[in-house]
Amino acid sequence: MTLKEFYQSLNGEELEGSLLNSAIYSIISSIIVIIILYFILPNNFLNEYGFYLFFAILSYALIMPGIRQIKTYKNFACMSGMMIGMTFGMISGFLSGFFVGATNGMFTGAVFGIIIGIFIGIWMGLCCGVMGYLEGIMAGFMGGIMGAMTSVMMLNDHLKIFTSLTFIICAMMLFGLNYMIYNETRQMEKNKNEGQKIIVLLSVLFTLFTVLIMVYGPRSFLFGG
Repeated sequence: MTLKEFYQSLNGEELEGSLLNSAIYSIISSIIVIIILYFILPNNFLNEYGFYLFFAILSYALIMPGIRQIKTYKNFACMSGMMIGMTFGMISGFLSGFFVGATNGMFTGAVFGIIIGIFIGIWMGLCCGVMGYLEGIMAGFMGGIMGAMTSVMMLNDHLKIFTSLTFIICAMMLFGLNYMIYNETRQMEKNKNEGQKIIVLLSVLFTLFTVLIMVYGPRSFLFGG
């Protein structure tokens, strides 16, 4: 299976053909949440946190297609499932912790990243049983802490440039995971397709919680807390 064949499948009628749609649904859902919150919360929140919210929305949109892939097939071999739990737990925890850490500090960013990372890591890791479950917990825990720590450590050293670089690298890893899942599941029978409902719901919840934490969450002394 070559990358060219995988790329062609993204334009097909199978599950992979709807992965780009999942990302688009996620982005649209998150933007709608931001627009609604704009009229409810203090209007300056976009000026203060808009840069990191923008990358948070894109990051959630990158995670959602993989979630839809895994929920469609559900059962994976042990090694594949461990890789899935580890990658999802680490990247989702790292990114969410990184963005909130950049606006609220180490503690809030780490706790938020750990919660998101462990939740997604466990949920996705269960596709292979207890080993994937454990990988999801460990990776989500570590990723959340490391993401928040990294952003706080770089506050005065080109943090926004590093944010863009971090996003690009994580996007490459998630694309590689999508390719691996496609490669592993070509001969597998699909379970019931849940459509885009779960994508929309998760995108709305993640975006809502991210904004509320950034605006009202505890802050370290570095941010005037």
